[in-house]
Amino acid sequence: MALHSGSVELPQTGQIAVFRPRATADLSALPRDRVEIVQGNRPDHDVWLDRGYATSVVAPRDHAAAIVMLPRAKAEARALIAEASASGGVIIVDGQKTDGIDSILREIRQRVAVSAPFSKAHGKIFQFMPSPDTFADWGLPPVTRLDSGWMTAPGMFSADGPDPASVALAAALPPKLSGRVADLGAGWGYLAFHVLERRGVTECALVEAEHAALEAARLNVSDDRARFHWADATRWSDPEPFDHVVMNPPFHSSRAADPALGGSFIAAAARLLSPHGTLWLVANRHLPYEAPLNAAFRELRELDGPPGFKIIAARRPQKKATASARR
Repeated sequence: MALHSGSVELPQTGQIAVFRPRATADLSALPRDRVEIVQGNRPDHDVWLDRGYATSVVAPRDHAAAIVMLPRAKAEARALIAEASASGGVIIVDGQKTDGIDSILREIRQRVAVSAPFSKAHGKIFQFMPSPDTFADWGLPPVTRLDSGWMTAPGMFSADGPDPASVALAAALPPKLSGRVADLGAGWGYLAFHVLERRGVTECALVEAEHAALEAARLNVSDDRARFHWADATRWSDPEPFDHVVMNPPFHSSRAADPALGGSFIAAAARLLSPHGTLWLVANRHLPYEAPLNAAFRELRELDGPPGFKIIAARRPQKKATASARR
C-alpha cells in the first residue's frame, strides 16, 4: 500500500536487502529476483529459503535499497539501521507502534530528511537517504563483552546478563549429569557452560535458533565437549538419544506470550531423550506447562528454587504421547 500510494519508492535497478522479516511478512509487492533476505532466526530463515528467496545471515555488501523490519529491541533496531545505511542506498523502515516505530522515526528525523510516513493499522513506513556514516554511531559489534565477562549480542534474549530463570536452573542441577546433554534454546550459552561443569558429561549440544546468539555461545563455551547447532529446537533431531535435556524455553514469538511455544520445546525434549532420560526445565511460575509435561513424561518432580520460578525434573518420556500431540 505504501508503494502504491507513492509514499515510498524503490530504485528501478539494484539489489534490495530486507532485514529481519518474520515468516509472516508479506513481501509480494517487491521484485523477488532483486530481493535478498537478511535473517538470522533459523525458522524464519528457512521459510524464506523454501519460498525461493535469496537468504543470508549477513547483509550484502552492496544494495540499492534496504528495508528494515523493525525488531522489538531498540539497540538491535539502531544497529540494523546503521548496517543498512552503510551502503548509502535508500532506507525504508517498517514497524509497529508497539515496536517503537515512533521513537525511531523521531531519532532519525534529527539526523536526516525523512519522507512523510505512511500509516496503517498502528504501523508506519517511511524512507530516507543517508550517507554511509549518518548512523555510524548506532552500529554495534556482532558480539559484546559484558563487565561480567560474558559475550552477548544486541537484541538477543538476556543481552544484559544471565536470565534469573537460567541462573536458578543452573544452581538446581545435580553435581553429576552422566552422558549426553542437550540444551534446547541455548542462547549465548549460560546454561551449557554450567552443564559442562557437572561430573560425567560426555557431550553438550547447544541448539539455538538465533545465529548471533550461537556465535556468542561459541565464545562463552570453549569446552571441547560442546557441539553447536544453529537450528529450530522444536524440529531439530540427532541420531543418538540424550541422557539429559536442559531448557529455559522461550514463551514469546512476538510481544504476546505464547505458552504453546514452551509446550513444543517440552515435546521436543521427550522426543530427544532416551527412555530413562531426564528433562530439567525452568519456567516462570504462571506459565501453564503442566499439561504438556504430563502428556510427555510419566514422572514429574519439582525442585527447590526462587519463588517466581518452577524448576521441574521430568523423567520417563512418553514417545507415543508426544508424537500424537505433534500430529
